[in-house]
Amino acid sequence: MYNRIRLLLSKQIHVNVSSKAKKSNEATIQLQSPYALHNLKNGPSESVTLTREDGLHILKDMDTIRRFENSCAQMYREKVIRGFCHLYAGQEAVGVGILAAMRPQDVCITSYRAHGMAYLLGATVEEILCELTGRASGIARGKGGSMHMYAPRLYGGNGIVGSHIPVGTGLGFAMKYLGKEAVSVTMYGDGAANQGQCYESLNMAKLLNLPVIYVIENNYYGLGTFYKRVSANPKFYTRCEYIPGVFVDGMDVLAVRECMRFAIDYIVKGNGPIIVECMTYRYYGHSMSDPGTSYRKREEIEEMREKRDCLKKLKKYLIDSNLSTAEEIKAIEKDGKKLVEKATEFSRKDKFPAPTELHTDVYVKSLEPIRNVLPSNPLPHINTKK
Repeated sequence: MYNRIRLLLSKQIHVNVSSKAKKSNEATIQLQSPYALHNLKNGPSESVTLTREDGLHILKDMDTIRRFENSCAQMYREKVIRGFCHLYAGQEAVGVGILAAMRPQDVCITSYRAHGMAYLLGATVEEILCELTGRASGIARGKGGSMHMYAPRLYGGNGIVGSHIPVGTGLGFAMKYLGKEAVSVTMYGDGAANQGQCYESLNMAKLLNLPVIYVIENNYYGLGTFYKRVSANPKFYTRCEYIPGVFVDGMDVLAVRECMRFAIDYIVKGNGPIIVECMTYRYYGHSMSDPGTSYRKREEIEEMREKRDCLKKLKKYLIDSNLSTAEEIKAIEKDGKKLVEKATEFSRKDKFPAPTELHTDVYVKSLEPIRNVLPSNPLPHINTKK
């Protein structure tokens, strides 16, 4: 299979830097990975502007996600984290690129590979790692785990494949119904793109002209199956005849950012929903229980890390455009390492939730006693919502 999977969009990065751009800490970068369009006359710009401040902030976010996901992998091996654990390492450019384009009023919903988006939309590294280790300081006080992460403007973290796509469509409906100029960014994988509820959602979104960006994170494999083996049409951005689509290199954070800016502008102009397919890659297995090497060769993963890694690509952008130096990047990485190490240690030592937590947060307002609680040992509902 490895011989069949050739690297996509692998041209060398080329950066144009004018003398004016150097003085203003700003660079004009010509993207070398072209977009592919469906039912669109014009697409996102292939020439993007990057400021030093934005570039370093993007690098910090991507580096932090990579580090805490690697820490999760280690804690899972040590059985500090148990159950399901779906890691985002390798796909950071998609989430960070989306956030860089989102406006304060926009909302997001994603699948079970949710740690990165939870961090980007407001959760701390400590809260994420404590949730994964089942500790009281977690996002859901240790009761939700890997697949149920929430943050301001993030509606999960959803564990059933494709189940959240209708919810993301509903979020778009709510934005339109309430008269908010906001967009619902609905993220899902290549496996979920074959779900029937996905197409029901697309139909309703176009019928009502809802402000929804359907973002497909195509990381090559649905669990352990190469996406072309299960998809009659593997070009997911072309799947809907009445909704336009864009294909983008999901390993290039600047390309994702520009594509998402284009998609938001497209919706704001009253055109309705749009599909964005991000071609990306996960370095770990489907979940930590999957070694990830039974259906792909180690050489494939190593080549992806070497030639298409999103962090390496961004660092090259920053250095070649004179927006940063190798020494400055190392300092950012050093700070990120300290941050994650501190959060990891905290998550290992934090207390577990009390038994009374079993019945908290079931309802905002409890209208009746909790069912199936034995009279001899009553545990009444405790509403801890502030």
